[in-house]
Amino acid sequence: MRRDVARQIAECCRRLADVGLIAGADGNVAVRVGPDRALVTPTGMLKADLGPDDIVEVDLAGKRVRGQHRPSSELDMHLRILRARDDVQAVVHAHPPVATGFGVAGEAFEACVLPELIFQVGWVPVVPYGTPGTPELGERVEPYIAGHDALILANHGAVTMGTSLVEAQIRMESLEHSAKIILTARLLGRVNPLAPDDVRRLEELRRDRDLPGAYPGCPRPDGTRES
Repeated sequence: MRRDVARQIAECCRRLADVGLIAGADGNVAVRVGPDRALVTPTGMLKADLGPDDIVEVDLAGKRVRGQHRPSSELDMHLRILRARDDVQAVVHAHPPVATGFGVAGEAFEACVLPELIFQVGWVPVVPYGTPGTPELGERVEPYIAGHDALILANHGAVTMGTSLVEAQIRMESLEHSAKIILTARLLGRVNPLAPDDVRRLEELRRDRDLPGAYPGCPRPDGTRES
């Protein structure tokens, strides 16, 4: 089972590199493989070249259990997410260029414009900057874990979570695709939001399918949100 998961992680990293969501040693992936175990990518290696033997097994306290390499330098962030949410089985951290651009600008995806983003990903806030590879990053992320399945990390990248590695990977790709569409609409000079009733129907679909995380609805002109 662990060998299969390690292979899936390596394939996920290759896919992230192929579609331009990571470059070089960027990004990291973690997958839960037991009550107190996770497989994670190693630090400092080309993600596109990883194989199953390069993946590292750790306990949820961060101690290496098996593997020849050191685990990701951002292991702390991944483990905080896995410890906080039993429903999350996989965490993907990447540097999607356009979505990260939103993070550099300090902008969340506040416009309720894309059904796929609302339904598939949910509300995506910007997490204040924390130094990569240090506990500070995990501390910044921690308050956002319970209510969201995707986060933009200010000046750093993005994190997505899922009940499977496939789900977390899909959310990362969907996040970047949505960022491109929203940016294009802005460049064209007009962003038409969905009506609040349409957003509510999408939220109901999320609840009907027991999708984890929360979506607080569209912001009103006064800054409050539809409930």
